[in-house]
Amino acid sequence: MALFQGDANVAATHTKALPETLIHKISALPLERIAEVEDFVDFIGHRKQERSLSRAAARASATAFGAVWDNLEDDVYDAL
Repeated sequence: MALFQGDANVAATHTKALPETLIHKISALPLERIAEVEDFVDFIGHRKQERSLSRAAARASATAFGAVWDNLEDDVYDAL
């Protein structure tokens, strides 16, 4: 983030103040916009959870698909 480049102390100060600043900005919005912000925050949380589940599924299936993925016929694709 561009806001946090530079001195670590400055970044720490911004990080501590950020929730309060964000709450103040959200509080100034009309109710329908606050609902949009809440939906967006929920979306971000769900997206993170979905990515974690996808990564876990990929790790779990790597062993099962190892024989399919690692074969001499497909070695040419590894060089791409």
